[in-house]
Amino acid sequence: MTPDEIERAVQAGLPQAVDELKRLVSIPSVAFPGHPEEQVHRAADMVEELLRSVGLPNVRQIPVEGSFPAVYGEFPAPPGAPIVLLYAHYDVQPSGDEQLWRTPPFEATEIDGRLYGRGAADDKGGLMIHILALRAFQGRFPVGLKVIVEGQEEYAGERLEAFVETNPELFRADAIVVADAGNPRVGDPALTTSLRGMGAFTVEVRTLRESVHSGSFGGAAPDALLALMRMLAHLHDDNGDVRVPGMPRGVFLGQGPSENEFRAVTGVLDGVELVGSGSIADRLWASYSITITGLDVPTVSGAVNAVQAVARARVVLRIPPSCDAQTALDDVTDYLKTVTPWGAQVIFTDFVVGSGFQADTGGRARSAVNRAMEKAFGRLPRDVGQGGSIPLVAKLAKQYPAAELLLYGVEDDDAGIHAPNERLDLEELRRMAVTEALFLQDYAAQE
Repeated sequence: MTPDEIERAVQAGLPQAVDELKRLVSIPSVAFPGHPEEQVHRAADMVEELLRSVGLPNVRQIPVEGSFPAVYGEFPAPPGAPIVLLYAHYDVQPSGDEQLWRTPPFEATEIDGRLYGRGAADDKGGLMIHILALRAFQGRFPVGLKVIVEGQEEYAGERLEAFVETNPELFRADAIVVADAGNPRVGDPALTTSLRGMGAFTVEVRTLRESVHSGSFGGAAPDALLALMRMLAHLHDDNGDVRVPGMPRGVFLGQGPSENEFRAVTGVLDGVELVGSGSIADRLWASYSITITGLDVPTVSGAVNAVQAVARARVVLRIPPSCDAQTALDDVTDYLKTVTPWGAQVIFTDFVVGSGFQADTGGRARSAVNRAMEKAFGRLPRDVGQGGSIPLVAKLAKQYPAAELLLYGVEDDDAGIHAPNERLDLEELRRMAVTEALFLQDYAAQE
């Protein structure tokens, strides 16, 4: 097929794909505990139907221990052609407070070229990139294909990582496409080449056998909550940079958002300063960050006049891709011990560790996707990072060091993923599907 024929085929298939995406978004496939499991299985069944519809001859659901099934399809490589693995996930985040949604979260609603609904972008839209692109070839694929769509990425996604280790041949490929990322802005083509790693733990501080009256004992009794607050405040300097020893600021060589763009996307209030130093890209994609995501303390509405005996916090780290997550966790916990006041007892529990990822940007697959994106968007893509973590990507990079990993998708910075009013720009879906189809054709043609 010529590039123009591919573009026309994708355009012709777009209405059907949008209707299918609406059906898929209407299935509340939340794989978190406490949500109906039958809805996740309904989504898996529809994904199986979709993969069969594009002409893949071998499609099946594969059990994943402790998780929901992965849907797998494959097509044997033509003689001399490379093999490409395409990844997405069909589970979604919970809707959260439905009062904050302008449209029902699990009723796909099209408004002014955008499709609203939970999972429309993350990552059912990513799946539809694959469906649209593959359908354009009408079963005559130029490369060998493996398609894996997992069912529990948003919650306990590490279970697929273990599955990769025990089933290495299912995932072995020359290039791996992870359609669970996106462009900074609609129409602004980019490839995600850097992912920070992550670490997390719970810190508990104890000072008393039990809480005591603040009037009778306050002023001498050590307050566990105040001790914890002092410890957490030590993690950053006055500028907001991490000041734990061994955690310097990094530098990202690609182009990131401006301060005004970042403020607009994140909703920083007027007059409130950003934290940290260096460029926005440096702070988001190449440096350490430490965030306190939860506190176990009395609420204001339920407060009593007492000196607290115990307090807890959940601490989350984001770690530059070239740095070791376990070392970073050790550095932070050791530092918290050194700044603990009054000899308070400190306990660390519930550790989580995930590795980062740094892509090789000079390979055959990258060259092919560069040309494909330039054709689809009218300009070459730029390299961007992602402050979040996708542990599966690091696992794939380690398991298959010879494979090129390409991260792209439809999740632009304003798509509202993991938030109310998630939405997908349908023109972005078309352009990304054109990109993928052109990439597959170009990649097959290279010697």
